[in-house]
Amino acid sequence: MDLDAIAARIGRLLVERRETVAVSESSAGGLISAALLSVPGASAYYLGGAVVYTPKARDALLGISTRQMVESGIRSASEPWAALMAKTIRESHGATWGLSETGATGPTGNRYGDPAGHACLGLDGPTVMAMTLRTGSDDRTANMRAFAAAALGLFEDALEGRN
Repeated sequence: MDLDAIAARIGRLLVERRETVAVSESSAGGLISAALLSVPGASAYYLGGAVVYTPKARDALLGISTRQMVESGIRSASEPWAALMAKTIRESHGATWGLSETGATGPTGNRYGDPAGHACLGLDGPTVMAMTLRTGSDDRTANMRAFAAAALGLFEDALEGRN
């Protein structure tokens, strides 16, 4: 999937609707934000983003502590975590939409037992949802791109009313 093409369609829809987005991503490493920002005029809809790759980044960028994670029973690389990431980034930026991704790119799985190619995506705003993606691949770079494409696809589908 062409990240730039889907981001251009998303940008057009957000501008038409006068809506905004903030992004919280992990294993995609900034590719979701980069795609959205590659569109001329992105400042009309893109409010900001965070690459939340470590617990330290989670604390600093989302304000969610390890203690809060433990008390809530939420673990990284899960649908509840993706949903919380999307909600938190949307609220902290005052955006219409929050979009998130968390997973295990590879070449090995994560410490929670998820295999390489496992990602969870979250969307918060007028449509709220979370989903799991499994590519079945241990190719780190390909998984990063697949995770970003899936997150953007989820967002585009919501904007178009296809979810």
